[in-house]
Amino acid sequence: MKKLLLILPKTERGYWGKVSSSGKAGFVRLSLPAVAALTPSDWDVEILDARTTPVDFNMKVDLVGITAFTAEVPGAYAIADGFREKGVTVVMGGIHVSALPDEALKHADSVVVGEAEGVWRQLLHDFEKGKLKAVYHADALIDMKGMAVPRRDLLDRDIYTSYNTLQATRGCPFNCEYCAVTAFFGNKFRTRPLAEVMHEIKEFQGKDFFFVDDNITGNPKYAKELFKALIPLKRIWGGQTTINFAKNDELLSLYAKSGGRYAFIGFETLSENNLRKMSKSWNSPDGYKEAIRRIHKAGINIIGSFILGLDEDDTTVFEKTFDFIMENNIDAAQFHILTPFPGTKLYTDMEKEGRITDRDWAKYHTGEVIFKPKNMTADELQRGYFWIFRETYRLRNMLKRSLRSPRNLPIRIGTNFSYRNKALKMPEVHD
Repeated sequence: MKKLLLILPKTERGYWGKVSSSGKAGFVRLSLPAVAALTPSDWDVEILDARTTPVDFNMKVDLVGITAFTAEVPGAYAIADGFREKGVTVVMGGIHVSALPDEALKHADSVVVGEAEGVWRQLLHDFEKGKLKAVYHADALIDMKGMAVPRRDLLDRDIYTSYNTLQATRGCPFNCEYCAVTAFFGNKFRTRPLAEVMHEIKEFQGKDFFFVDDNITGNPKYAKELFKALIPLKRIWGGQTTINFAKNDELLSLYAKSGGRYAFIGFETLSENNLRKMSKSWNSPDGYKEAIRRIHKAGINIIGSFILGLDEDDTTVFEKTFDFIMENNIDAAQFHILTPFPGTKLYTDMEKEGRITDRDWAKYHTGEVIFKPKNMTADELQRGYFWIFRETYRLRNMLKRSLRSPRNLPIRIGTNFSYRNKALKMPEVHD
């Protein structure tokens, strides 16, 4: 029996995706468990999360598979190099590798471009026959019907703060210039059969889970049917959605009734011009306040995401954004410095303009400035990012937002302290 070792690398920089103070690795990422599920039963498969477990290059393995976000890629390449020095064949895949396959091939024997489902079994067959190709290109997007259920049995449940994650849809109907989702998953919105989604959820241990879909309400008709099916299960869940779901009374109500206790929403910016330039003009700051009120009234917590350093942003953006969060009692907020990820329109445009100032992928974690901003200096952007993060998670500000209502208070408190732990690792900014 051949041995396959699947590895998720760690990053030494940034504030996302790292182990918590309790030594846990955040939520379960499904890519490697899904690849394990695609692997024939005559392979012995092991998943190693390098965020909590050191890599042993002396392990007796036949094939190593690695996936990574852009910020994790330097660590992924180091792991790949280490195994290849031992004579072990290495395969790499994921969004970054799909965008820059030639770069990855300097460290791997083979790369998967696109979704693994369409090529993984052929890759393994070729490897067994000694005919492994350098590139396996998934030319077509998969039909989500009958897709492999991730091998969660290969994971150590104790190392994750959020163990139950799943996917009901893929793709996004929008094409925001900073996002690599469309380039990887396509702009056709695909859905899984409800029966398959429900079966997977019923197998979870515990009541809580998280949809990792990029937009769980992207197809409102499908979302309504999904939420109706969830109601009898009495589960507690969260997912990513656009602010637009607040305009649909039935969708909003079903989200809450089905156990949706929080929604991760990409506000991104308070500037209409920024939204138009990033191809996200369907978002409208004019409607944010009313949408927030409606979501809160339904009993749903909001985790808002904001991008700093867009072309219309100047040094006033930090205080304006902070004031907006506090005035509207947004329950928790994430902040990200604009980052031109390979494979995105933003990356192509900034490269043409000569605005990218650093190619160290380890810095591409949305917490460091790696480009030339238009209306402030790089230092002003970096300092502003630190300031708003720390200010948002000062105790008095956390309490003000968290105590807005007794409904779902424990979730708000827990989320805020989780983000506060990240904020406290950032430098204190003084004028």
